[in-house]
Amino acid sequence: MGEVLDIVLRFVVILLVFLLLPLVVGQAEHKVMAHMQSRLGPMYAGGFHGWAQLIADGVKFAQKEDVIPAAADRRVFQLAPGVALVPYLLVLIVIPIGPGLVGVDLDLGLFYVLAVMGIGVLGSIMAGWASANKYSVLGGMRSAAQLMSYELPLVLAASSVAMAAGTLSLPGIVEAWQWWWLPWQAIGAVVFFLAGLAELRRPPFDMPIAESEIIMGPMTEYTGMRFALFMLSEYVGIVVLSFLTTVLFLGGWHGPLLPGVVWTLLKVFALAFVIIWFRVSFPRLREDQLQRLAWVGLVPLALVQLALTGVVKVLVG
Repeated sequence: MGEVLDIVLRFVVILLVFLLLPLVVGQAEHKVMAHMQSRLGPMYAGGFHGWAQLIADGVKFAQKEDVIPAAADRRVFQLAPGVALVPYLLVLIVIPIGPGLVGVDLDLGLFYVLAVMGIGVLGSIMAGWASANKYSVLGGMRSAAQLMSYELPLVLAASSVAMAAGTLSLPGIVEAWQWWWLPWQAIGAVVFFLAGLAELRRPPFDMPIAESEIIMGPMTEYTGMRFALFMLSEYVGIVVLSFLTTVLFLGGWHGPLLPGVVWTLLKVFALAFVIIWFRVSFPRLREDQLQRLAWVGLVPLALVQLALTGVVKVLVG
């Protein structure tokens, strides 16, 4: 009975993180962007500084008509938002937020995370192909090309940390982390973070979606709650990327004075702030610039980090 209760409690905590933290990040994005661009942002929903704006947006999406194009592949069209969202929930299960505070401690946790996150590309491809819209198909193909390109530097950067720690377990990596890893793994941290942003298709890597333009990439034909699920997957992706960068490169729960969970969350929200800052500060990359950054910039840097990690391990070990 105690084992079952423990599993249920872990699942409830993971579900709360999955549902609440993206809302906090979304509200923070509204207000941070407003301050950076010298405007008010949402101020009325809920009263104090528009705290209920995202709840109001959710109600708005729920009231909208659920439209499926006549020529669409209905089954695939309906499944695509879930395929884009569910992998992030599965990833949260193995991410530690404190000593012993993890849903499941897998020996191959890092391998599991990278494998499951790679499934997310199928959601964009399915959405684009099933919409029976040539603009959606083009957006889906651009998403696929972008995600496949940035998967390589992401995996290489994560591999350098696994090599340094000597384990693929995420709690094991945090326990093996030392403060001098910050400069040692700095190149890998930058590569991992930028590649993760590109995989989320966040600005300045949002060429496949280009939401400020006429189209919305593979999501062009989506309305109502299905469109809201795609938006939720973006914010959950921000939370997951921030957690993974914290766990792999910033020492997770390590820090002075404060409890470990507090340190983890502080680092996560700091990284989420940086992601929002990127959106406000940098213009969208062209498709050729985006691919060039991956293959000419990040992949060589990730290989340099791997080589440096190997040299340091030999010298220290």
